[in-house]
Amino acid sequence: MCEPLNILTLAAAMHFYPDEAVQLYRTAGSATAVMDNRSNLRDILPACPQKIVETLADVSEARHKAEAEMEYASRNGVKTLCLGDDDYPQRLAGCADAPLVLFYKGTAALNRSRVINMVGTRRCTAYGQDCVHSFVKRLAGLCPGVLIVSGLAYGIDICAHREALAAGLDTVAVLAHGLDYLYPPRHRDTATQMLTQGGLLTEHFTHTNADKLNFLRRNRIVAGIADATVVVESAGHGGALVTARIAGSYSRDVFAFPGRAGDECSEGCNNLIRDNKASLITSADDFVKAMGWTADAEMEHARRQGIERTLFPELTDNEQTAAAILEKENDQQINTLAARTGIPVGELTAVMFSLEMKGLVRLMAGGMYHLIRN
Repeated sequence: MCEPLNILTLAAAMHFYPDEAVQLYRTAGSATAVMDNRSNLRDILPACPQKIVETLADVSEARHKAEAEMEYASRNGVKTLCLGDDDYPQRLAGCADAPLVLFYKGTAALNRSRVINMVGTRRCTAYGQDCVHSFVKRLAGLCPGVLIVSGLAYGIDICAHREALAAGLDTVAVLAHGLDYLYPPRHRDTATQMLTQGGLLTEHFTHTNADKLNFLRRNRIVAGIADATVVVESAGHGGALVTARIAGSYSRDVFAFPGRAGDECSEGCNNLIRDNKASLITSADDFVKAMGWTADAEMEHARRQGIERTLFPELTDNEQTAAAILEKENDQQINTLAARTGIPVGELTAVMFSLEMKGLVRLMAGGMYHLIRN
């Protein structure tokens, strides 16, 4: 079997043991290696529990499920993103409990240089909605290429998605179920719009219900896929605080909008700030400054003031080729660039360093090269 089918088979077989599946995959180096060594798993992982040995003894049913999922994806324009793929969200790939496979339908690049998530209570107030509106609108002006991620839930989530769409920003929803249906159904129109201005992402196979546990596990993807978490209104307990906690464990930046003392919908945010688990912000300007993204903001300001720069000054042929690829599709890793430019990786590394020195390219988190546009 090919690696994609093997990794889907492994994910299906280990549905109840996802963390162990990732550990096996990382230790063996590939899903194919795991499948080829199912009869002697302890040679790969000496401490492999007996329940895992028994689970992988017969994967015929899981294989059929994987084949059906690949067929569904092919018919419905769904991208299957396997751990280790270039298109797999690289920030998330660095997390120990990253999903083996993700299913994605949409147009937004998941590895762009700026990604944030916005989360909060399902019972948001007018204050929370105003915070989201002003934050997203201003952020779009300061950092127009930023991707906003949330969970398509009621309250702050759907507000963040809709404000992003209105501001011209791409926005991606991480779902707690398969892509063959949508929860909540009331948000279908927004989700449909996101397919051409963002996308829908899930780790779940089709025919997976939106169970409570799935929502809890969904939070780690929301946290891990982004550079920072922004909490806008949260009660003393709730999913937004879980996302913030996980983001902190991933060494991500966490921010929270404060609320009035004693306000139930702001208790969680106020507690995060009080306990130094989130930085206080009141605007997108605060956020951009804290993240060190001021260069993007200054560049956008300069562009709006009509200051023109030459995108490609005196460049070598290879530099022109690499820059042109990034101009067409920004934010790519060195291996992907090498494949698309035809330049060997060793030589391309020197080319990209030269472009950095000329102020045209910036090396971002996850080894992504970002072209600094006009």
